[in-house]
Amino acid sequence: MATEVTLPDLGDGIESGDVLEVFVSVGDVISEGQDIVEMETDKATVPVPSSVSGKVSKIAVSEGDTVPIGGVLIEVEAESGAAAPAAEPAPETPKAEAPQAEPPKAETPEPPAPVASTPAPAAATPAPAPAAPPAQAAAPAPAAAPAASAAAPVEPADSDGEGGVIPAGPAVRRFAREVGVDLARVTGTGEGGRITRDDVLAAVRAASQSAGQAAASQAAAAPPAATPAAPAAAAAEPAAALGSDRPGTPAMDDFGSIHVERMSKIRKTISKQMHASWSNVPRVTNFDDADITELEHLRQTSKDDYAKQGLKLTTMPFLIKAVATALKHHPAINATIDQENEQLIYKDYVNIGIAVDTDRGLVVPVMKDADRMSVPGVTRTLAEMAGKVRSGQFAVNDLRGGSFTISNLGAIGGQYSTPIINIPEVAILLVGRSRKLPVVMPDDSIQPRLMMPLSLSYDHRLVDGGTAARFLNDVIGLLEAPSRLLLAF
Repeated sequence: MATEVTLPDLGDGIESGDVLEVFVSVGDVISEGQDIVEMETDKATVPVPSSVSGKVSKIAVSEGDTVPIGGVLIEVEAESGAAAPAAEPAPETPKAEAPQAEPPKAETPEPPAPVASTPAPAAATPAPAPAAPPAQAAAPAPAAAPAASAAAPVEPADSDGEGGVIPAGPAVRRFAREVGVDLARVTGTGEGGRITRDDVLAAVRAASQSAGQAAASQAAAAPPAATPAAPAAAAAEPAAALGSDRPGTPAMDDFGSIHVERMSKIRKTISKQMHASWSNVPRVTNFDDADITELEHLRQTSKDDYAKQGLKLTTMPFLIKAVATALKHHPAINATIDQENEQLIYKDYVNIGIAVDTDRGLVVPVMKDADRMSVPGVTRTLAEMAGKVRSGQFAVNDLRGGSFTISNLGAIGGQYSTPIINIPEVAILLVGRSRKLPVVMPDDSIQPRLMMPLSLSYDHRLVDGGTAARFLNDVIGLLEAPSRLLLAF
């Protein structure tokens, strides 16, 4: 008897999810806890494991489907049930073996297929015939990849014996699908052989180069009549290379080629959140600078000790610790507004969200109880959070419960900005790229000092200008006196 595997509860407020990828096929034998599909919710991308073991008898969803909580994903025949009817599997086995006897015949024609396609233009002396292959030379790379992807469950077992397990995160898998790359054919250069985005791009470039070489060889073998088509082929190749690393499906508008991509759930959520914040929150932004010259000296003298523990010490842990310490003394900044019940809710905990720029959009994992952590503890937790975000392995709960948000624009570039508040929070701090500036010191001397630009946006319905300025002054004071920061509790 078949058992239905349904979409489990993915968290409060989540009613459905979109299917990004189906990891199993009909006939696969799976075990309990094995990932069967990858779902995208409005907050995160999560793999969904099977709740039972057995043989997959039916796939009820496909990529792009929206599945409600409790909706059927697959049907599984229990292992005991599958073993009982021994008479039925017996006929199926010969049938399965018969097609396996044929593939060698089918595989033999496959290699000649590309070779046959090459002589075809040579045999066809007319000029139109050679003009077609160059146009197809750029297209087959993405077009052939989906076919290879369809065969991926079988091919990895034949090629490397890894049982089809591809070491790549959800974000990389999605990017590979978008650009038409079969991950089973990509060699990972990341830690433990993990496939990275750069590996996928390298595969795209290699496919483009091979397509270009094929086009060049065809052009060389073609009769002189095909020469006028060469510029078109040369123009098509750069165009294909230009769009090879862009998301979406190739299309055309009135002005040229474009790529169209369906808006993801997380992008829809970001759009709604930002619109709600912009429409409902009267936002004010204060700009200031912190002199982190002494802090940078402390960081430089300590980073080797952290490196021995496998941690990279940046300025960010010090900033998080400074903000967490200051929030305890400014409850109005660590609060929310319950407009419906006309209440102000002051948080006794300090949970800081760290805005991270990803391929899928802005993700804000939350560091719980940041005020209770030491600088080494913050550094370690920050590294773990970054690892989860980069690999796309974060859970919905990792994004919940924030009371204040920090956005690090300096990691990308830029100094000041007017960040939009991550509602229902009432404030957000953006840190820009630190730079050396001439500063007039208390003794009237002018010295080069390393200055960190800070932009604090706050909800003026609750936070007054004086409250915001005092909070920012406390943060700056802690950054400028690292000894106070290290002793803070």
